[in-house]
Amino acid sequence: MTAICAKAWKFGHNIDTDIIIPARHLVLPIEEMKYHAMAPIDSKFSRKVKKGDVIVAGKNFGCGSSREQAPAILKALGVKAIIATGFARIFFRNAVNLGLFVLECERLHDYIDGGDMVEINLALSHVLLPEKQMTFSGSKLPEFMLKILDAGGLIPYLSIKEDRH
Repeated sequence: MTAICAKAWKFGHNIDTDIIIPARHLVLPIEEMKYHAMAPIDSKFSRKVKKGDVIVAGKNFGCGSSREQAPAILKALGVKAIIATGFARIFFRNAVNLGLFVLECERLHDYIDGGDMVEINLALSHVLLPEKQMTFSGSKLPEFMLKILDAGGLIPYLSIKEDRH
């Protein structure tokens, strides 16, 4: 996977894991749990988001608990990538391990509106807002993380490596 072209959903700063998936829903199977994603700030998000869409957020996305279900339900809803000014470290690594592309991009949040189309060049970590003719540079992921994401997550990546030996 080298590029993503998608509709953006914009969220603010400090979106914690209790907003992404409230704790009371953690007892549900992932296929039911995903319908409660982002409910505290947009109760209809899970029904409106489309497969391949991306989330753009501010600082500290995924803060709070280390629950792996937070990136898992976003991926289960079909979210292709999350671009944020900054991520909570454990959320960032959980997302990569689950095969959900994450990119830190410091300035994008200030210029994007919800519903804007974005084009993401994963290899270069560039984000383009075609309608606004603006391009932003994000933090480049290390090569080993790109390989994990290309494989669909850590478990598939390790399976591929194991098959090669």
